[in-house]
Amino acid sequence: MKSRCASYQPKERVRELKATEGAAIELATRSDYLPIFDFVRATGLRLEECILRWSEVDWQTGWITKTGKGGRLVKTAITSTVRDILLPLRGDHPKFVFTYQAARTRTGKASYKGDGEGRNKGDRYPITYSGLKTQWKKIRAKAKVEDFRFHDFRHDLATKLLRKTGNLKTVQKALSHADIKTTTRYAHVLDEEVAEALGSLSRAKKAQRKNK
Repeated sequence: MKSRCASYQPKERVRELKATEGAAIELATRSDYLPIFDFVRATGLRLEECILRWSEVDWQTGWITKTGKGGRLVKTAITSTVRDILLPLRGDHPKFVFTYQAARTRTGKASYKGDGEGRNKGDRYPITYSGLKTQWKKIRAKAKVEDFRFHDFRHDLATKLLRKTGNLKTVQKALSHADIKTTTRYAHVLDEEVAEALGSLSRAKKAQRKNK
């Protein structure tokens, strides 16, 4: 018999971004960081998966392929929204898709790869994992959005996608979940749809009785 502690699994929360919160985040985001945050909201990729290289973008097949969590390949479709985000960025950097513009010059050996300490004001450098985390903390504080982590962008996309499609398998593929059990945490959205449908049916029946 398994112990109570061994069988207990904490339920992961699902956090959806409100329209007002999304607008506040956008207003609080620097213009050079807007493309990567638009990309995050459009794809639901994990933070480390958003540090994208051009070699991972295949315009011909229409897919972005990265190595994700656990060494698994993560495929993301180049939708019209993603295409509109990426196209204007071509030419900013030969290797990395998302870059920021240095606000000031810093002494030290500048590196075009983004791993040096030096910076030249106005030049563009690759957005790094740590840089993105730092920038997100600043944006969240400025936007005054509470209880919303970077990973919650992923939850937000999944919730909205399931509400739109009603298909858990679609959400599973969009988030590259290995097991659909992971995706079922968003099933509450389907429960909401059922409740709304039953409510609509009940209201329709009441209206029919009044008209008789």
